[in-house]
Amino acid sequence: MDAIQTAQYARALYGAHGDKAEAEAAKKARDCELAAKPDEARQWQAVRAAIRALRGPNQS
Repeated sequence: MDAIQTAQYARALYGAHGDKAEAEAAKKARDCELAAKPDEARQWQAVRAAIRALRGPNQS
């Protein structure tokens, strides 16, 4: 998955799940790690980072 695809997937996941999207991506990354799929886990970690960037800084 290249950077553009990662960003597109992150936007779609964030649009579908809102503030829960980052947790969803983290869960999928963890599931891939447990299933011995390190490449997929890295892709989900990249999606999670892109979602975090979309959300912006935490606001009080």
